[in-house]
Amino acid sequence: MAISDQLPAGDVAALRSKWGWFVFLGIALLALGVIAAGNLLVATAASVFFVGAMMIVGGIVEIIHAFGVKSWGTFFWWLLSGILYLVAGYLAFANPMLAAGIMTLFLAIALIASGLLRIWVGFTGKGLQGWGWVVAGGVITVIAGLIISSGWPVNSLWILGLFLAIDLISQGVANIAFGFGLKRA
Repeated sequence: MAISDQLPAGDVAALRSKWGWFVFLGIALLALGVIAAGNLLVATAASVFFVGAMMIVGGIVEIIHAFGVKSWGTFFWWLLSGILYLVAGYLAFANPMLAAGIMTLFLAIALIASGLLRIWVGFTGKGLQGWGWVVAGGVITVIAGLIISSGWPVNSLWILGLFLAIDLISQGVANIAFGFGLKRA
């Protein structure tokens, strides 16, 4: 199915005229991904700092929100939640390798749990076309989680950086392909 079958003609023309920007963005993301892959420790630290910064921002927003909902009787809980977010964000900056270890462990647990859920969902749809692919995807996700957890905490120094590098590279390639696809459309 062509892109022109999915979008109105005006939208396709507008996107086609911007094909070069998609290619440029793709090249930039691809370059950042290669740089991240070249130094996974730095990429892991950058990931931790980003999460820490977002937690600090989230904490500030929750504290402000707490003062806005004082009349609900839940002021203390919103305030406590905001303070905990601030502390967690601060700790990510104060000890990024410890934070990377905790994030890596949570990543492994989340992968195992989501993989098991996919397997269960796949088997509940047994008999439907494609249910085996859902189960297979779940098995792969569980295996990835088990591999990460078996190397924990040592792999905490590079796992988050590896995930960041893979994501940047894949998004870069996807944007380049999309941009050139738009050019041909």
